[in-house]
Amino acid sequence: MSAAAFVLAINIFVAGLFATAFGIVAAYQRPALGATWLAIGYGIGLLSPLLEFLMPYQDDHRPVSFAIFVSFLLAQAACIIGLADHYRRPRPWWILVPLLAGAMLTNLLILDMPRASLLRGLLYQAPYALMQTLGAVLLLGNRHWRALDRVLLVILVVSGLHYLGKPLLALAIGSGSSPQAYLGTTYAAYSQSLAAVLLVSTGLVLLLIMVRDMMTDMIARSETDTLSGLLNRRGFEDRGNKALMRAALAGVPAVMIVADLDHFKAINDSYGHASGDRVIELFAGTLRDSAEQRGIVGRLGGEEFAIFLPGANLMTGRLYAETARSAFAGLPPDDLGVPIAVTASFGIASLRPGDTLSDLLRRADAALYQAKTEGRNRVSLFIEEPPRSLWQERGRSA
Repeated sequence: MSAAAFVLAINIFVAGLFATAFGIVAAYQRPALGATWLAIGYGIGLLSPLLEFLMPYQDDHRPVSFAIFVSFLLAQAACIIGLADHYRRPRPWWILVPLLAGAMLTNLLILDMPRASLLRGLLYQAPYALMQTLGAVLLLGNRHWRALDRVLLVILVVSGLHYLGKPLLALAIGSGSSPQAYLGTTYAAYSQSLAAVLLVSTGLVLLLIMVRDMMTDMIARSETDTLSGLLNRRGFEDRGNKALMRAALAGVPAVMIVADLDHFKAINDSYGHASGDRVIELFAGTLRDSAEQRGIVGRLGGEEFAIFLPGANLMTGRLYAETARSAFAGLPPDDLGVPIAVTASFGIASLRPGDTLSDLLRRADAALYQAKTEGRNRVSLFIEEPPRSLWQERGRSA
């Protein structure tokens, strides 16, 4: 067995492993269409090296040569669709279909061209390079860049350049007098070795990206309240603690706002839990829409909500709370699904040195209790009582 044939066998094994791995991801994470297409891509990609082993036994190389080219091109196209699906980009059919059709037609036209022709080599490899370029363009449209996404972009760019460089390498050292003699050449050993490195690198990074994003989605679901779409208590405390630590280290102000729907039990008792759920959804939307992007909004349970606003003082917090209070109180009964106006009360406390999230929540809750006792549908601030003077303390003890 030649060196190229040995590496080709390794490529078949590796492609099979990645096809299986992506298939498992797709089966485990049913909405993961990207993994499904990647499994299909790597599965189709198995045909190309398998056909290479058949080539030496062909009298007429053209049917097998064309099948090798088409199978690898379709494998790349499937992976491009998988990338688009995973990164939630539109599938680029408008460019994939013309590219596939044009590449297949061009390949048919160059089948009988001399193998030593640089033009033939460029026309053969160009569609593969364009596929890698299309993948890189899809990645560049990703708004949330992370380390692994950058690594994948670099691999795609290097892979595209590698395809453009292969005709020059073939011209320099020769790719065999005929397609049947390809596997016995030094060029084939180099070409398949480079392909193996890129195959493993691309597949491994794609798999890591998918596992990373699956874990991120699982964490997000575990921290999200299904009814309101806001953070649940666990998610709110986790993100709130981190934001509080950042605010404390930076020395910037922050406020905690606790909100509670007024007379919510009466709504459930009089109009049913479905109406109560509708009220909670609308109130959650009001809180979310009123908050700045850096605000952390969560549903602590029942009809109680909390909002942590880093970088805000008491007056800013009050402005937010009043805006949300009046917006919600002004919703027409038809939107609420109940024939009465529904209101909410708010309590606000500001961050003090040494505060924990629990400290802030406790003081904001005390302010909320004050808003409830003063008539509801209002905003109350937790204002620290001024320290007593020595004269006041003596007068009290006298």
